[in-house]
Amino acid sequence: MEKDVYILGIESSCDETAASIVKNGTTIISNIVASQIESHKRFGGVVPEIASRHHVEQVTLVIEAALEQANMTAEDLDGVCVTEGPGLVGALLIGINAAKAFAFANGLPIIGVHHIAGHIYANALMQPMVFPLLALVVSGGHTELVIMKEHGSFELIGETRDDAAGEAYDKVARVLNIPYPGGPRIDQMAHNSDGAVDFPRIWLEKDSYDFSFSGLKSSVINYQHNAIQRGEVINPEHVAKGFQDSVVEVLTAKTVRAAQQYKVKQVIAAGGVSANKGLRASLEKTFEKEGIPFYVPPLHLCTDNAAMIAAAGSKMYEAGVRSDWSLNGRPGMELISWKHD
Repeated sequence: MEKDVYILGIESSCDETAASIVKNGTTIISNIVASQIESHKRFGGVVPEIASRHHVEQVTLVIEAALEQANMTAEDLDGVCVTEGPGLVGALLIGINAAKAFAFANGLPIIGVHHIAGHIYANALMQPMVFPLLALVVSGGHTELVIMKEHGSFELIGETRDDAAGEAYDKVARVLNIPYPGGPRIDQMAHNSDGAVDFPRIWLEKDSYDFSFSGLKSSVINYQHNAIQRGEVINPEHVAKGFQDSVVEVLTAKTVRAAQQYKVKQVIAAGGVSANKGLRASLEKTFEKEGIPFYVPPLHLCTDNAAMIAAAGSKMYEAGVRSDWSLNGRPGMELISWKHD
């Protein structure tokens, strides 16, 4: 009988300080997240320096809490995994140095994990990953379509050329004077709306799997400015629904086309924007019709957390991947395979 593997995951790439212990890459033993939303609300977005200070205050506390919740000690662990990038460099460095100190003090191997690989592997905490699969990654900084032929194999087939989906949501929220974080509020407004402004769908070239949301964001801004100049009062819910309808239609259509072309056996969604009710409903309905299994994590695993980092790191540990003590924050880190075909 094989020994169970317990991995401590640490996440600090943006404004969540998190630690988690995961067994065998699939079972959450503990999952602690210290959120900073209240601290950043008054600034209308994440302030890197404030985020870093909060990470300094919280990182050892969340590690201790994760061990306590799991009723474990460092001696029970097999390795430590930490977000290496991408993210805010100051925030990344705090998580990485805490992970290195903990691993060194306790004689444990350390593994740097790509943040987006973590989001993808959040799905492994809910059900087995079946290959080849297609992952739609939608977050504040990323909008990507990724083909996986096996664990650790990532082929990027489409990405945003400008604003990521989550970034566009935040910018439109500011236009509508919606407080940070605006994405969930726009989703709720769209859900409640009885009408929608007709905004354009940005498809790019005929066969492209890339995305572009900058033009859509500009359309919303122009719509508001024109209304102000004419002395008209806009309906924020109609704007929110029109904006969301455009984003969701493009994301869904390109994901379906990629799933068909690459003949995948499973489609998964990942990242903070995959918590969006409109997007989840559209993808679920569409793939049910297509007869392709579709999965998306529960809401608490869509946003940044350390269980997803431990899940991805567990597969890296299993594959023999290790980092050395020169591990450093990589804010522009690219998603590359740790297993090549």
